[in-house]
Amino acid sequence: MAQSPRQESRLGRFAGKLGARYTRFVRSSSTVVLEPPDAKERVFAVHPFILAMWHGQFILQPTLHEGAFKVSAIAARHGDATLIRVLLGEFDIDVVQGAGAQGRKRDRGGATALRTAVRLLKGGSTFSMTADIPPGPARIAGTGIVTIARYAGRPIVPFAVATSRFFVLPTWSRMTINLPFSKIAYVIGDPIWVPADADETVLEERRLEVEVALNRVTERAYSLVGADVARVTPPSASAPPTEPVQEGLTLKTYRAGTRVFGFAAPLLLALRSWQGKEDSSRRGERYGKAGLPRPDGPLVWVHAASVGETNAVLPVIERLLAEREDLSVLLTTGTLTSAALAKRRLGPRAFHQYIALDVPEYVRTFLDYWKPDLAVFAESEIWPNLILESSRRSIPIALVNARMSGRSARRWKRLKGISLPLFSRFDVVLAQNELLARSFKGLGARGVQAVGNLKIDAPPPLVDADELDRLRQALGNRPVLVAASTHDPEEEIVARAHGLIAKRLPGFCTIIAPRHPQRGKAVADMIAAKGFKVKLRSAGELPDSETDIYVADTIGELGTFYALSKVAFVGGSLIAHGGQNPVEAIGHGAVVLTGPHWTNFRDLYRALLRRKGVREVTSAEELAEAAEQILTQDDELQRMRGGAKLALSALAGALDRTVSALLEMLPQSRVRRAS
Repeated sequence: MAQSPRQESRLGRFAGKLGARYTRFVRSSSTVVLEPPDAKERVFAVHPFILAMWHGQFILQPTLHEGAFKVSAIAARHGDATLIRVLLGEFDIDVVQGAGAQGRKRDRGGATALRTAVRLLKGGSTFSMTADIPPGPARIAGTGIVTIARYAGRPIVPFAVATSRFFVLPTWSRMTINLPFSKIAYVIGDPIWVPADADETVLEERRLEVEVALNRVTERAYSLVGADVARVTPPSASAPPTEPVQEGLTLKTYRAGTRVFGFAAPLLLALRSWQGKEDSSRRGERYGKAGLPRPDGPLVWVHAASVGETNAVLPVIERLLAEREDLSVLLTTGTLTSAALAKRRLGPRAFHQYIALDVPEYVRTFLDYWKPDLAVFAESEIWPNLILESSRRSIPIALVNARMSGRSARRWKRLKGISLPLFSRFDVVLAQNELLARSFKGLGARGVQAVGNLKIDAPPPLVDADELDRLRQALGNRPVLVAASTHDPEEEIVARAHGLIAKRLPGFCTIIAPRHPQRGKAVADMIAAKGFKVKLRSAGELPDSETDIYVADTIGELGTFYALSKVAFVGGSLIAHGGQNPVEAIGHGAVVLTGPHWTNFRDLYRALLRRKGVREVTSAEELAEAAEQILTQDDELQRMRGGAKLALSALAGALDRTVSALLEMLPQSRVRRAS
């Protein structure tokens, strides 16, 4: 017989009061550990804040509060809501009634809950909430918590509480009932702030940061009380699979589709050759046909997409060859520019081929010939047929310098029929940071480690000494700004900045190196139309005393240009592109200026900004002001160089860790020992 609302309310109130008494009994009968010891003082300093915890682990949360400051929460209108409202109210927590639970009512709160939470925080009340929302998935932070933090301008404080004695209910979040006469540990993490101007990428970054932090404090709390955190970890949030997941219908459909694509591939490659994007003399390599003989002995196959990824893996290749004298390395890439770079940089026992298109027949032809002993993919190069076919042949597979955008991670999560069978094929995934490692684990990857960014350890790009001397003679003592890896319309912003600086610095010259050199002529024409005197490097021209802006539209010369200047603007950052690598400029002693969009290298830029080793600019005016200051104030130049050096040294080490992991994956053979 169904209960009436009045009966349900009475029962809920009774259960709530009983639950509050039980919670107090658990607290009073147990010994308490607080980490850090001054945690209460720390959180009071940032009050009001968002107190975040995992669902299922919140029973003892009210005992942390104890009336120290105002706390609020939202309770939904489902069956146990009255119990929760009464229980929290007994601990002086102000409970605001929300809507129905997700999936059970049309609206769980949504925009209304968001507005309510923001209003409470701005009104001076700390807001308590679970980061994962019923009915799951468990241990995946929702976007709501970071959105609230963004609009309210208040931090998220990760929190966990654990007891040494407890039992666990078989719910989606593994609801944990804490038992009396226990040891209790309260663990509070560092505040996580979300910028008011955070875009989608930054919100995803902070969301992942909340996930990592909550898992860290939860594991620590159970460690402090000597309990097994695995008992309270929901199956959906447990470790990734230990064996590759079998491919399902979705991947089989993809493979069938790529077979059909194989019929159109010759036409596509012919069109790309006509556009200057393919090397027609080596087209067979795109069909998996080798252009070189396979060397004897073990072979490591390294695949990098283009120039950036190639620069990152070249030091890995060099170190592998230095460690194993019996080893050869095949580097595959997909662009003309990366092939040109490989031709210049690869030493003995290493060689380049264009990657086969991801068509099953082409992939089999490629692998049948090369028979690699280890397959290494760089950054975000995920080609299903290449990966699946390598796994079928029991070739160990590694993903190094692994990264992916927040948008890509969400897309992969929605496509579990592809992501689980695909990412579980990797034997090792070496991620650029802990947040990315967590993301890859969530996609089913095995052997995931956070080892750092290889680009930090990469040597600076090569300098052509003869060309550097020619350019220095052409420029004389003129002050120079290098604007590197620029995208449209950044060249126009740089040109405006040049005009501002030139009014105050006689003889000032700007060198613009577009990210895509084929845009050089269009960039030069745009700048000339603004009344500046321009020279174009691809036309064989050198700057002279009358040149305002020199457009360096060539491949592989960035190192030479960085060596010319004390200051460099690194592009892709004044637009929402995500920025380019600043390490190359820093390696040649140039101080880096960047726009605000640098999420492709977030760990690196964060460290550099903390150490004041780079400067962020948002407009032509700010770019002009910063460049002029660095060019005219030697103390500022030296201070920023020192800050950059400290930041990079703290982040170094990815190369050693990556090479060590890859060597362990190779069959045992002679290892070169240091003499």
